[in-house]
Amino acid sequence: FSFQENGWGASLAERLVRKCDVVNRGLSGYNTRWAKLILPRLITKSTSAESTVAVTIFFGANDSALKDLNPKQHVPLEEYAANLKSMIQYLKSVDITEDRIILITPPPLQESAWEKECLAKGDKLNRRNATTGEYAQACVQVARDCGTDVLDLWTLMQKNQDFSSYLSDGLHLSTKGNSFLAAQLWSRLEKKLSALPSLLPYWRDVDHTNPEASLL
Repeated sequence: FSFQENGWGASLAERLVRKCDVVNRGLSGYNTRWAKLILPRLITKSTSAESTVAVTIFFGANDSALKDLNPKQHVPLEEYAANLKSMIQYLKSVDITEDRIILITPPPLQESAWEKECLAKGDKLNRRNATTGEYAQACVQVARDCGTDVLDLWTLMQKNQDFSSYLSDGLHLSTKGNSFLAAQLWSRLEKKLSALPSLLPYWRDVDHTNPEASLL
């Protein structure tokens, strides 16, 4: 949902208009086990590493689903960490260095709200906030081990006593949660991206009598 109205991806894209494109390759419901397999298709060797300013890797909410209640999405904790490391290693193999990679932990889970969603579908509560926290910690540790940046959403959002306003249904980000993520991410990206030149001159600066001189 990052490119829906008020989504965090859309917010970043708006801030970076005419500086760089924000490309969304997030896939609903996917976990690291599946993402690791398709990453080489999403970012290929021919994708120019020189023109890639940053890559975010944002997983854990699905991996941390409880195995007995959601075996399809669940990935064991150790495998989750190994999969993140594998994705970082792949990116490095196509010349995207660790200083351009930002891991994002899963956000916290508001159990009562998510339980309502599960019950409405005839299911039991299939995630726990404490379990999600273990995956968030593992994500932070992988970032330390691999030398990448990390945005620990799970911890940051819970500094606000009532973090439920950051979530639309207990699991997915609300408008406020999207704004929070966009702001936190921007504080990490700003140094890298604010210095980028604007592509093509502002229209008032184009020489209308000789546009070729301004535009070519």
